[in-house]
Amino acid sequence: MNNKLEVSEIAEAIYTVNRHAKTAPEPQHLYMIKKKAIDQLLEENKAEKIGLHFSNNPRLSNQHSTLLVKVANYYFHVPPSKDDFKKLKHLGSLDNDFRNPKTKMSLSYAKKIIYQYINWKSPKEINQKRVPSYYTPSSLGKMEWPPTKKFYIYYE
Repeated sequence: MNNKLEVSEIAEAIYTVNRHAKTAPEPQHLYMIKKKAIDQLLEENKAEKIGLHFSNNPRLSNQHSTLLVKVANYYFHVPPSKDDFKKLKHLGSLDNDFRNPKTKMSLSYAKKIIYQYINWKSPKEINQKRVPSYYTPSSLGKMEWPPTKKFYIYYE
């Protein structure tokens, strides 16, 4: 399934997702699929670990490092493992002059590529039970108490 996608196309998709994640109000999902795609590329030897960088955004005023990974012509940062600290060279501070190649790809298309590559299923798809088309839910036990509708009784 994953053989159809070119590494350069996956790299462009990761770049697009990463760019949108930096400005998204809730970027957790975007960063999660970025990391899963990079981990899978590393596992398949289609990406290369370059070294460690100091982060430009220290957490709680504590300096920490990120792992620099090369995928095709793109470079990305992901959280390092303990093993990475033992095996990889520390490159110091980030080079702010370096920029990844620009790409014109929509976020929806980028997500589609990554979902296909990592074989991701949304929680909605997994938890969704098949309901027959003729099924009508019962209204038993669904009475509101106290009633919210007002009934008027007219006396003559």
